[in-house]
Amino acid sequence: QVQLVESGGGLVQAGGSLRLSCAASGIRFSINTMGWYRQAPGKQREPVALITSGGNTRYTDAVKGRFTISRDNARSTVYLQMNSLKPEDTALYYCNREYLGARDWGQGTQVTVSS
Repeated sequence: QVQLVESGGGLVQAGGSLRLSCAASGIRFSINTMGWYRQAPGKQREPVALITSGGNTRYTDAVKGRFTISRDNARSTVYLQMNSLKPEDTALYYCNREYLGARDWGQGTQVTVSS
């Protein structure tokens, strides 16, 4: 079955950096669009960044210039490099894969940014 396992979350001070990883199994990783979403307490889950099978990327405005999504097809892993973190980036971050309408989610990794 499909498994998406996130790692790399933690507690960091404002201005700091974290790198999230999501290791995928059970799918042909290279053909999937991979994405990162986040959900803060009391808020809806929102998209953060995505990367297509061709390597095209998109970011939500709030993270442009600070976050970078990348993928390593040989390792079936997608990354989210987060720099200049702000307290408002605090959330549970989820990995997502999508291919022709089929979607799966990871269990999430917590990112907490202190001021």
